[in-house]
Formats: sequence, structure tokens, C-alpha cells
Amino acid sequence: MAINPNTDFSVSGVYTANQANRFPRGVMALATSTTSYTLTTSGTAAIATGMTVTFTAVANRYYRITYYEPQAQTPTVVGNAQSYLKQTSASGTIIGNAVLTNETATTDQSPLTIIKTMTFTAGTVVLVGTGSVSSITGAPSFIRDATREALLLVEDIGPA
Repeated sequence: MAINPNTDFSVSGVYTANQANRFPRGVMALATSTTSYTLTTSGTAAIATGMTVTFTAVANRYYRITYYEPQAQTPTVVGNAQSYLKQTSASGTIIGNAVLTNETATTDQSPLTIIKTMTFTAGTVVLVGTGSVSSITGAPSFIRDATREALLLVEDIGPA
């Protein structure tokens, strides 16, 4: 990754637009959900409840994307639960994934987090969070409530 850091500022210096454009622009998109989502076995699983964001990307800028599921629950057999961060749609390009592997025949639970830093071409970008499980034994799901909120966050962190 190429980095284009800002310069040091001085009291009598001239502050330019070029310098201002090197600052991070902050939150570009945010989706949250407190509604649980039942996992499926499909590789192109449906979008997890509430996990879609749309923003306008600027070329040559870095974006940090965080997809957080507060509690993933595996099936009650040996298997796994996965969260995916995808571009465009539930069947779109996989940007990242997180896996909770269960090596016993009991339910296992853990948070899943995906953090990705990347650039996009200029224009509208749609990102979605999906989930799937290797087996539908038991009730595999992403568990959410008022104190366990899922989120999909996009932050502009500066120029490339």
C-alpha cells in the first residue's frame, strides 16, 4: 500500500486544499442491526438482516471496512459458521470472511469480525454482510439483541 501522509503544519504556514484532502473523511456508511439472522447452507446466502451499506467512493483513497457479528452460533454437529463481506450483492465478490469452526457435536458461540482496508474505483459502492453454515443441525444463527448489535461500517482513512 502506498501511503500519502500529510505534512507538518507551522504557525505561519499556508494551509492548502491539497493538505486538507489528505485528512481522513471519517464514516462514509454505517448499518446496524439488533435482529437475529438464521444461517443457511448456501454459499450465496442471503444478506444478513440489516447488513447493507451504499456509499460514494473516491478513487485513490483508502477505506477501512468493519463487519462485526456479536455472536455466531454453529450447528450442533462438527462444522462451521462463516460471515462474509461481499461487494455489490449476496452473490458478489468476496472481500473477506471470518470462520467459527466447531470440532465437537455441541453448539459453539463466538463473535465474528472482518476488518479490511482497500481502495475502490470512483463511484457508488454497495457492500453487504452475509452468513452461512456447513450444516443446518440445531439452530445456527447470528444472535443479536439490544446489547449485541451487529454492524457494517465504512470509514475513509485517507489518500493512497
